[in-house]
Amino acid sequence: MNKINYGRQYVDSKDIQAVSKILKQDKITTGIQVEKFEKLINQYLKCRYSTTCNSGTSALFLAMQSIGLKKNDIVIMPSINFVASYNVAKLFGARIFLSDVNQHTGQMSPENVLNCCKKFKLSKVKAIITMYNGGYPENAENFYKLKKKLGCYIIEDACHAFGSQYKSGNRYYKIGSCSHSDISTFSLHPVKSITTGEGGIVTTNSKKINDKIKALRSLGIVKDKNKHWKYDVIYNGFNFRLNDFQCALGISQLKKINKFISYRNKIAKKYTKKLKSVPYILCPNVQNKYFSSFHLYLINLKKPNMIKKEKLIKYMLRNKIIIQYHYIPIYKFKYFSDKYICDNAEIYYNSTVSLPIYYGLKDKEQNLIINKIKKFFKVK
Repeated sequence: MNKINYGRQYVDSKDIQAVSKILKQDKITTGIQVEKFEKLINQYLKCRYSTTCNSGTSALFLAMQSIGLKKNDIVIMPSINFVASYNVAKLFGARIFLSDVNQHTGQMSPENVLNCCKKFKLSKVKAIITMYNGGYPENAENFYKLKKKLGCYIIEDACHAFGSQYKSGNRYYKIGSCSHSDISTFSLHPVKSITTGEGGIVTTNSKKINDKIKALRSLGIVKDKNKHWKYDVIYNGFNFRLNDFQCALGISQLKKINKFISYRNKIAKKYTKKLKSVPYILCPNVQNKYFSSFHLYLINLKKPNMIKKEKLIKYMLRNKIIIQYHYIPIYKFKYFSDKYICDNAEIYYNSTVSLPIYYGLKDKEQNLIINKIKKFFKVK
């Protein structure tokens, strides 16, 4: 039996045909597929503007550069996240403060941010970078209220949440609509909801921010609309462009997004149903006002124990099933030089693993995963 990964892409013949068609054309970068993909993203997310780029990290870089992040600006972000947001903010010379999180979901709340401000006596916060761990779209509206209170920017690191929705009032909003944020960023890595191989998206409803991002994505260059040979450089930007055959793949994948997300939710529902009888673990509890993309399916050990957690990971690996940490707290890495500890992040780190979830995971494979977890905990 082949290994069951925690995530993987799904690419079909239509995706391959879409890419192949563009590769046969004269223009395979900076062509019409890029603009077409961005328009479709706008329609799907119901945002005013979107910009594609070559990775989720590039998306974060463009977002931070577009708000004028500079040396000693204060940025608050969750201690549980992939390192990209921290690394990018560090490059700008920002003063980064890592907030504690919910011990079960690994997500930062507005209350956590306020506690962080109080603990470190912070004022004049430049930006709060939120993150929807696993795709669970929690607290978007409440962070927007906090933004108004603190007078800062909200950047959503939504790399897990393409396809996620939350209810505010009588309406549902997609993460990326920027209805309660200034900027949202996404990853199009193979394990995400849809993929372009590598890639990213930045969305906003601000024309000023969007115009700057568009220029920054292409070396800060602004071209003369009437004279193709004339251009000016107005920012210190980089080449973060996504090419046309990648965008063609994105367009083809986007047509399947509802099918992909429904399948992930089906897998999550089965995990919850079959594993709730295991007394040693907690399964995700998704409230009715949230619709998760389920980029990850996260379970917690009821009694946080790193030794037990690693035994579980090794046991599953011996059975050719790959489960993951998601995530090691950022402050534990060697590069993070400050002395730091977040109590709930420690609990989360010692108790949480993510189970395989992706479009194409077979029923018999999921049954095997469930049975092996039950066997490990000696539950019938």
